[in-house]
Amino acid sequence: MLWFLRALFIGIFLAMSSLIVWASSEQPIFGIPRGVFTNPWFIATLFDAYFAFITFYVWVAWKERSTGARMLWLLVVLMWGNFAMAIYMVIELFRIDHIDRLREVFTVRREGKIALPIAFIILGVAAYLLGAGPLLA
Repeated sequence: MLWFLRALFIGIFLAMSSLIVWASSEQPIFGIPRGVFTNPWFIATLFDAYFAFITFYVWVAWKERSTGARMLWLLVVLMWGNFAMAIYMVIELFRIDHIDRLREVFTVRREGKIALPIAFIILGVAAYLLGAGPLLA
């Protein structure tokens, strides 16, 4: 089961990585047509995704003991969504060595480290600025 969970979240990470690269190469994020943004199903799906991000983040905020790490992970989860959530889970799942220790993934609080979320924020800001290129030109 542990190998399955690791493979699942690595797969989500790889799929999201591929989708982000593909979508970015096809169209800048700020080049999405107005008709898409105003579509009721797009709006409902966006709210659904962000409510799921916030739900996951509540658990991350409980796990991370450092206020700085908590604040940074909030930005990372809101900025990167499932990509960041998959990375967080992969890290947690590789901290254990046996499925019998799975409860540690969900119940052990950790001292928050800020290097990874800071790196994600820097990359996220860079990606959004690249996506805003057409608007700035």
